[in-house]
Amino acid sequence: MKRYLLVFLLFGLAVQPAWAETVEHTLANGLKVIVKTDRRAPVVVSQIWYKAGSIDETTGTTGVAHATEHMMFKGTKKVPGAEFSRLIAAAGGRENAFTASDHTAYFQTLPVDKLGLAFRLEADRMAHLSLKASDFAKEIQVVMEERRMRTEDNPGAKLYEALMATAYEEHPYHNPVIGWMGDLKNMTVDDVRHWYHTWYAPDNATLVVVGDVEPKKVFALAQKYFGPIPAHKLPVRKAVAEPEQPGEKQVVVKAPAKLPEVLMAWKAPRLVDPVKDVDPYALEVLSGILDGNDSARLPRALVKEQQVAIDVGTDYDPVLRGPGTFLIEATPNQGKTVAEVEAAIQDQIKRIQDKGVDAQELARVKAQVIAGHVFQQDSLFYQAMRLGDWVTAGYRWQDIDRRLAGIKAVTAAQVQAAAKKYFVDDHLTIGTLDPQPLSKKQRYSNPTSLGGGNVR
Repeated sequence: MKRYLLVFLLFGLAVQPAWAETVEHTLANGLKVIVKTDRRAPVVVSQIWYKAGSIDETTGTTGVAHATEHMMFKGTKKVPGAEFSRLIAAAGGRENAFTASDHTAYFQTLPVDKLGLAFRLEADRMAHLSLKASDFAKEIQVVMEERRMRTEDNPGAKLYEALMATAYEEHPYHNPVIGWMGDLKNMTVDDVRHWYHTWYAPDNATLVVVGDVEPKKVFALAQKYFGPIPAHKLPVRKAVAEPEQPGEKQVVVKAPAKLPEVLMAWKAPRLVDPVKDVDPYALEVLSGILDGNDSARLPRALVKEQQVAIDVGTDYDPVLRGPGTFLIEATPNQGKTVAEVEAAIQDQIKRIQDKGVDAQELARVKAQVIAGHVFQQDSLFYQAMRLGDWVTAGYRWQDIDRRLAGIKAVTAAQVQAAAKKYFVDDHLTIGTLDPQPLSKKQRYSNPTSLGGGNVR
């Protein structure tokens, strides 16, 4: 019985669509409030998403979105210093934040009767952040040390940063979320103050609440705490179009490391219309065909059979505000070269371009990809994350399940067509890590960061 229920969930998607249990209300000041009721536990997740990430930064102030996230924990007149975190902990809750290319988000997980506390604290720092110069002078040192640890002392992260800076010439995705060190060294509290007063407003935010709650009570609490905050006129966001790539690009990073690495990035589409688009869903399925599990094509061929790599993986996410990339990362095996790994990857791609995929493989991979999305719904936190990410990227939450329906509808011909269309050398940027000798104190695990966010 359970087996048939699982098949129904994967290919019927759900007994009822997720939006049937999701409600939205927009306050007069523009704050969008989305509530999803889930009564499995007497807890609630509250997340506030600001449509402000590194994509909105300008030359000379890269990293200011992330620096502002740090300063949001430095207090207000009513809730000074670390009192925010102390109050949440005393209420039995957990809290944190993250900055990414497209957004900045703050979140708490609490007993359901403490939701008002989270709202009160978030509303206070949305409108009344202290932003003391003395606090900034200390915190920017923390941010710079974070950059040293996560990027400058991490060869894989340095490679990813160089790859993105090479792949994107004009678009802000060229810049790292944490910012360039030169910009961090020259950043002032006025830069953060300007960013905060520009983007931290109710009409640039989405409040997402998931848990054992009554939507009407949540809306009333939101009105009580956030309603009095005035909206303000947001700047016009100027669209930056990445120019057509004229040919293959390459970048080499020399850094102390045990093994070489290779990152291959093809320009790929973002999701524009969740109902009508096809290629982004086909590329999600293609990612699963190449790297869905240990028996997928790349790990099976490169790691198990040919043994040219010790690991290989893909990364593609179409839910973005800007242009996308399809990434493949691999670490050559001992005695194997980057060139051999690149050739093996290209060979697997060409097999799909020339011969496509059979019906059995396609069905299996689609089930795996859809299952990954469905099983995330077991977590209140990731239910909220899914809503916040989707809406902040510019889509209607009512269309959120179209992503699963789109994946389910992908055909073998569409996968093959997407492979032919996007996996071309003129759209490719290759980053290579050239390992340098390690010092006696260096003990790198050689990780590669394929993500775009920085968690506080």
